[in-house]
Amino acid sequence: MQYITCRAQKCSEEGRQYPFIGRIDTNSLVVQDQYIFLQLTTAGRTTYFVSYQRGPFRTIQLPKYCLPKDMHIVSTDEGQVLAAVQEWNENDTYSLYISDTPGVYFTRSLPNLRTSRGLAGNLIVDVYKVSGISGMIIANKKEDAQMRTYITYNKGQTWSLLQPPAKDTTGHDVNCNLPSCSLHLHLQMSENPYTPDTISTKQSAPGIIVATGNIGPELSFSNTAMFISSDAGNTWRQIFEEEHSVWFLDHGGALLAVTQSAVPTRYLWISLDEGRHWDKLSFSSTPLFVDGVLMTPETENRIITFFGHFSYHSDWQLIKIDYSSLFGRKCTDGDFQTWHLHNKGEVCVMGERQVYMKRKPGTRCTLGREYSRVVSAEPCICTLYDFECDYGFERQTSGKCAPAFWYDVNLPAHTCSYGQRYRNSTGYRRVMLNNCREGLKDTLSPRMQQCKPIAPSGLQLSTINTQLTAVLGTNITFRVALQNGDSLSTSLHVDFGDGISVSYSNISRLGDSITHTYRVAGIFRVSARAQNSQGSDSSSLYLHITSPVERIFLSAPVVVARGREANLTAVLWPSQPRTATFYWWFNNNTEPLITLEGSVSHTFTREGLNPVTVQVSAGGTVLQDVKIITVKDVFRSLLLSFSPNLEEHNPSVAEWRQDVGRVVRATLAQVCSFPEDQLLVSVFPGSPTAAELFILPETNQSAFRSHTEEQLNKMSEVFMNALNQNLIQFDLKPDTRVTVSLSQLTLAPLVDSSVLPSGSAMLLLVSLGLLGLAILFIYKFKRKIPWIHVETEDSHEKEPEMISAVGQEKNGTRTTATSFTSCSAHNTHTPCPLNTGTHNSFSHLPPPRELMEKELEAHSTGGLGAGERLRTRQIPNCTNV
Repeated sequence: MQYITCRAQKCSEEGRQYPFIGRIDTNSLVVQDQYIFLQLTTAGRTTYFVSYQRGPFRTIQLPKYCLPKDMHIVSTDEGQVLAAVQEWNENDTYSLYISDTPGVYFTRSLPNLRTSRGLAGNLIVDVYKVSGISGMIIANKKEDAQMRTYITYNKGQTWSLLQPPAKDTTGHDVNCNLPSCSLHLHLQMSENPYTPDTISTKQSAPGIIVATGNIGPELSFSNTAMFISSDAGNTWRQIFEEEHSVWFLDHGGALLAVTQSAVPTRYLWISLDEGRHWDKLSFSSTPLFVDGVLMTPETENRIITFFGHFSYHSDWQLIKIDYSSLFGRKCTDGDFQTWHLHNKGEVCVMGERQVYMKRKPGTRCTLGREYSRVVSAEPCICTLYDFECDYGFERQTSGKCAPAFWYDVNLPAHTCSYGQRYRNSTGYRRVMLNNCREGLKDTLSPRMQQCKPIAPSGLQLSTINTQLTAVLGTNITFRVALQNGDSLSTSLHVDFGDGISVSYSNISRLGDSITHTYRVAGIFRVSARAQNSQGSDSSSLYLHITSPVERIFLSAPVVVARGREANLTAVLWPSQPRTATFYWWFNNNTEPLITLEGSVSHTFTREGLNPVTVQVSAGGTVLQDVKIITVKDVFRSLLLSFSPNLEEHNPSVAEWRQDVGRVVRATLAQVCSFPEDQLLVSVFPGSPTAAELFILPETNQSAFRSHTEEQLNKMSEVFMNALNQNLIQFDLKPDTRVTVSLSQLTLAPLVDSSVLPSGSAMLLLVSLGLLGLAILFIYKFKRKIPWIHVETEDSHEKEPEMISAVGQEKNGTRTTATSFTSCSAHNTHTPCPLNTGTHNSFSHLPPPRELMEKELEAHSTGGLGAGERLRTRQIPNCTNV
């Protein structure tokens, strides 16, 4: 739910304003009297806001370590807010808090209020404001595992237990003495609009309180009775031994009582002397279950209507009663007497001596609406108990207010500009609507003080929604607040971390917020610095700007040697610099390796098929790619090239390369009569198209390694002959036949248990060396030998490129073209010639990550054009493992 403001005449999208960037909590909006309340919950912490007289919203300030879990508005009349707040250490209770006039700064009045749940699950807090007398509140408080009823006459500044009645309805003494025994009242509000609450007062009947309750050490819901007070809770009388429903008649001049609906009755009781005497009257010949009473309040109509049923199976019954005959005439001045409001004998209540007019008990005359209840209200001298503790202060056992440990009394409550004045709290604030004069008023009231030049402190920098992540291209609103310092003479500099910054000559020119938009993804340090002649203060945050990840590609070698380190790279599109988290699983492990970089090195120790899974989490998106890597102790690989007619059919997508590799593998196995499961073909990305053939030993082979090496050598010779004779061909389309040929012989690890190569290996190396020299001689002098014709096609148009599918060194891999050396992951005496004698080097080639990123980007935009294929200048001679 969003909070939107606009003028009635201009409420289109252009005229709307959004005070809160995020959404407010559902069902948190409360509009009551001059106040609007709402709440926003972020990261488990709830912030409450208030608007007074429809002004701008301000953050509600509760004591620093209140840490509220919930908040309910109790009352907003009389120019302040009463709220029930559940603090962090409260479970089944709430605390009563009272605010200043704008409803911003709250102080705690009474902790551990009793709560319950209504029929609909709504929260009910046991707090009741007495009507007719300002400042009177009754509440049920939990203390020492007992619920007890307390009353205050000065809006929660002081609380006391209720005095129990002296006698019961039979006239016997009640053996109950404070503080161990007192009167306790039920404070539940009725959810039926036609039945009264368990406690009732009326604005036109000041001082009269009727309630259900019990006498004893704690509140009880058994053995309840009805009680009444005619002097605003100072003394109480028991009027019924059982629970009754009680209504006010004649603007509080009379009382009507009926037994609860659970018991059928034919009688009602009327009292004209504030419950001292009751007249029993019959209203029905048949006992009626009374479900409610209809009456028109605040009118001269003296008719009430009972509705109910005679039995649980009968229809509704309506009975109208005209009680005007109870009163013979209208009251005159001689029918009234004065009554002085007091608090346990203290006549100054809420800073005044208040005198009320009451009808003399037993006088049968109607009051009417126009008569005045208050006779006089004379101000009293201000005492300590006319003041409550101000925000940041707590009431001590002595009655005085002292600063809380977290509150700094030496700092003004807001930014203070030099030359201006501010109201400095003494720790007290006068109770709202208290009309005391003189006495301690000047001593305890806030003092106007001159603002002194101070260095800025408490600079706060945050995003308006408190989030430290945002999507690329969205508007981000920052909020900068200075708790202490001269806002007019303090300059502000904000650096967004992307090369853009803003400066303000003084913080007062800043307004409510600053908006900025980032154009690239990354993690940015946003800093703010406030400075004046007295000093400076700074604040910073790190903001993650992300963009949704669309694709992930795991670049990994197809075959690796067991025990040798292999490089794995996760390529993302679009790229996510420093804002992505990578999760790597090897061999179906349950615990992932977590990295902030997209590249890792891993040593495979288990021979066979090893699955590698990588996930990337960025910008609220999680993507995954999986590769199966074949791990062998020994294998051989050959570099393959294709006839030029393949290029015009290469769409530069991974699926196409997989299909071509599958077809080449099947063709090689068919032509050379070798098992297909001993072959792997990996087609590289880029153009011209190239591939690598991996020749693997038999899976269940248990022969010696020398035999395995010999077998692989024979297989390699067969494949080389077939490739050199152009026997490996396949039909890409009905009119397109592609020829696969041998490009270069690549190095592969071969198991060797001796330090020096064997005789057969030496003979093979010498033969290969002579063959290489012959090829070089023919290539160099091909134009001078008339019987040799070599065709070249578009050597400038399509320059070959090759990326190792097995692995690369960090500083560029060098390979030899004229030597063929046995090496193995298990050979500790003769190292594999990874960086020895070089004929051609492909250290200038782009790394796999760059090639993958370009390919992903090309694929996402519809593929590469004919002139956009990736090119390099040389074909690498071999692939290092």
